[in-house]
Amino acid sequence: MLALGLWGLDRSGMWRDEAVTFQVARRTVPQIWRLLHGVDAVHGLYYLLLHAVLTVHPGEVVLRLPSVCAAALTAGLVAALGARLVRPRAGLWAGLLYVVSPMAGHYAQEGRSYALVAAGATGATLLWVRAVRKGSWWAYGVVLGLTCWLHEFAVLLLLAHALSLTLARAGARVWRGWGCAAGAVCAVLVPMILVSRTQSAQVAWLREPTWDTAADLLRSCLGPTDGVYAVCLVLAAVGLTGVAGRRGEPTCAGVALPLLVVPPAALMLASQVAPLYVDRYVLYALSGAPLLVAAGAERVAAAVGRRWAGGRRTPVALPARPAPVVLPGRTGPVVLAASAGPAALAGSAGPVGLPDRAAPRSSRPSRPRTLGPALAGAVGVLLALTHQWPLLRDDRDPARRPDDLAAVSRAAGRMLRPGGAVLFLPAQTRNVALTYPGAFHGARDLALAGPAPASGTLYGTEVGAAELRRRTDRLERVWVLADRDLLAGRWRVGDATERAKLAVLAHDFVPGPERVRGDVTVRLYVRRAAVTRSPASPTAPPRPAPR
Repeated sequence: MLALGLWGLDRSGMWRDEAVTFQVARRTVPQIWRLLHGVDAVHGLYYLLLHAVLTVHPGEVVLRLPSVCAAALTAGLVAALGARLVRPRAGLWAGLLYVVSPMAGHYAQEGRSYALVAAGATGATLLWVRAVRKGSWWAYGVVLGLTCWLHEFAVLLLLAHALSLTLARAGARVWRGWGCAAGAVCAVLVPMILVSRTQSAQVAWLREPTWDTAADLLRSCLGPTDGVYAVCLVLAAVGLTGVAGRRGEPTCAGVALPLLVVPPAALMLASQVAPLYVDRYVLYALSGAPLLVAAGAERVAAAVGRRWAGGRRTPVALPARPAPVVLPGRTGPVVLAASAGPAALAGSAGPVGLPDRAAPRSSRPSRPRTLGPALAGAVGVLLALTHQWPLLRDDRDPARRPDDLAAVSRAAGRMLRPGGAVLFLPAQTRNVALTYPGAFHGARDLALAGPAPASGTLYGTEVGAAELRRRTDRLERVWVLADRDLLAGRWRVGDATERAKLAVLAHDFVPGPERVRGDVTVRLYVRRAAVTRSPASPTAPPRPAPR
């Protein structure tokens, strides 16, 4: 996982969410603390962690390194779960399947908290298995509590573990221990929940998930390509046959199935009332898929092994029992069993023919262990990697992300002139200048009232509509970084300043040359009066022909 994660890690461009992490983590701790009171409280612990990381070197590769390390740790934890719940070779298969998953590889290379949450949730699940067997719950509670502070939706893992306890038919003592740990986790998370509820406007763009959403998630977890998806789906179905085991003993399927299904299902159901679902919010559920597939592969391998052993079994002739040995004694003949060893014939330790002690019982021969099935499973994972290699390769392209702010910054740098006036529409596009400020050196931000770090906001505060009109009154040219859908009228803004920006551009300016990068355009707007005065301008209306 570490090798795949480091491959292509420097994409030379961040998308908008990574850029937020980058520019927030470089602020001072008091500035980050002030920001969390108004926005992004759910990512507060992650921002503080990245603040410490970026003090070493503020760069894109360093920004993503914690996610790479967390994904590698998650793969190891998945392997440990498989080994503990099934056997070592099943753990090997599960860990390798997680490594070659394109979904895991995607978030391993993203400077956000989701890979760390997946590592914490998988580690908490491993501690849950240990606690069910040994009865110590404090480590489980601590790890899960910290994971929930990395992202509050990790608390849905409690529902998965509750279902696993039900499938394992756990006793009252186990339920009491888990209940105390779960209660402590929820109590610690209460401040986060209360603050994040006041910031719900950040997810107002989300929509209700559908059945297609659930199908897409299942395909992403099992394998996005047709061949890998079909094989893994069959093996996962086979693995489901081992959901219930001995009373009080969790099984691999009994742990993996709730982990894979319950958190996404719970969030999708809640999103029918208030949309909250995005697949990355429940990335940690991915750990259940390779475990379930590996459990099915182990059942298939065991069945094939039994059939192979049965076909090769041949009858073995038992040796004839030798006749007993009769030796003369002082009081009469002594009869020795044929199996008596040399010690029975030794005369120095007692009467002739009497053994000193019974021969030790030979230990039971161990079952022969072969590497064949383990290597066959590893080869199968290698084939899956080969089949999904184009997806992994293409995912290293910055164009595969929602946007590329570095490309937008380069386009702006080619068009802007020193001292030029810049307008960001909407304010979120200012993220480009905050992350890559070199292209905007010397430019005037027309709408900015207070910088982002000092104002405790993500993108800074902006002036009102009247002040914006006053600032643009005498300008002949304005460079605009804008969302293309907003300019095209495909969505509307509710903020008065944003509406004023659109009104000023539509009434007083005409569009000129532009450079488009993804969903963002860098466009020059020229005042209408200046266009009218220019006879060579292609946008000036033609004069009527003389009669």
